[in-house]
Amino acid sequence: MNMNRRSFLKTTAAASAGICHTLSRVMPVLGIGAVPALARAADEKPALLGGTPIHKGSWPKWPEWRESWEPDVIKVLRSGRWFRGAGEHVVEFENAYAKLLGAKRCLATASGTTSLMVALHVMGVDAGDEVITSPYTFIATYNAILNCKALPVFADTDPASLTMDPATIESRITERTRAILPVHIYGMPCDMDAINAIAKKHKLAVVEDACQAWLGEYKGNKCGTLGDLGCFSFQNSKHLPSGEGGAVTGNSDELIDRCVSFHNCGRAFGTNKGNGSFTRGMNYRMTQMQAVILLQQMDKLVKETAIRRENADHLTAGLKQIPGIQPARLPENSRAVWHLYPFRYDAQQFNGLPKAKFIRAMNAEGIPCGGVYSEQYFDGLFDETIASRGFKRLFSEERLKAYRDSFQELKGNKLVCETTIGMGQNMLLAERGCMDHIIGAAKKIQAHSAELAKT
Repeated sequence: MNMNRRSFLKTTAAASAGICHTLSRVMPVLGIGAVPALARAADEKPALLGGTPIHKGSWPKWPEWRESWEPDVIKVLRSGRWFRGAGEHVVEFENAYAKLLGAKRCLATASGTTSLMVALHVMGVDAGDEVITSPYTFIATYNAILNCKALPVFADTDPASLTMDPATIESRITERTRAILPVHIYGMPCDMDAINAIAKKHKLAVVEDACQAWLGEYKGNKCGTLGDLGCFSFQNSKHLPSGEGGAVTGNSDELIDRCVSFHNCGRAFGTNKGNGSFTRGMNYRMTQMQAVILLQQMDKLVKETAIRRENADHLTAGLKQIPGIQPARLPENSRAVWHLYPFRYDAQQFNGLPKAKFIRAMNAEGIPCGGVYSEQYFDGLFDETIASRGFKRLFSEERLKAYRDSFQELKGNKLVCETTIGMGQNMLLAERGCMDHIIGAAKKIQAHSAELAKT
């Protein structure tokens, strides 16, 4: 079962309409009975074989709306000052988000995709260039590079971390390489010291795709502050949502001033004077309504990030004890924020139970999960790119063929796509006992995997 991340999130959200009962956490603490998820899970029949689902409740709904937020939004709507240049709320959000991350500057944009497009333009990525990035990501990462008429060249994925393997970067560097675009997928930080060292050695820009990594940390610094520029998304499924929206963060006034100009139709701004009133640019501005919605969720983001981390730590401790379940490995001294909670599944350790049937069995237990990213470079997008008139003008036939052939080298990413299973971030906001349901469901399926494999 493979689907893109947004389809996966939509599917799991449809199965997540409430919140797990508080007693699931209170009972084991008080010693009132035993929670089947851990105490008797292996002995109970899986729901897919006619047993009782281990999780009978629902899961927290996402996104959440609070009536207390409505007056400020209505005030903006009634003011008629909706676009960026007519009010103060976008700037207020930019200042607050920069402070939250420990970044010098922040620019709000229309989406996470446009934040990537702004950052790549400002770092000089242009027609005929190449950008090294991760193949295990939402397709917007690729498209932002392609929009520059540049090639997204894929470093391989480390199966242990699910992020870019720094050891595979240098072999991809050519005379056309302009930047490295690491992706903190699912809110898990990349190994940025190794990536930055390679970038420095080869004089390459580093743009972080932190679109799923709000408050992710690497060695004491937040994701989005570790490269030249960082990019974020505030799309509906995100931990800090406003329907659509994005941001570029950085510590250079010159770079952010250029970002401001480009996202605002090329208008000169700050240190970016250009040759007159305008430079090249697009309209990628955030609205005042989006900014107001985001501002009211800042404290909520901090509190919920702590909850997700605590529950993810509990899940990891339990799941890694189950043969055939491998939670992701994080870099040393880093903290993830878990936009999805992923783990790799080894069917051989489950008596040959296929991943798709394991997913069905988990869903039958009341645990929504699924495969997420596939090998998207085989889905036709890059065949279309290679065949396009523009890319044929920019790159030789030999280079485009070698580029297409290089997808076969991504053995780590192939393994990750074939074996990774994800659970939605909303599930990590449930009670602790619900985490035990997840662990118990996997244990139950493991214990009965031989029988499940035969059905």
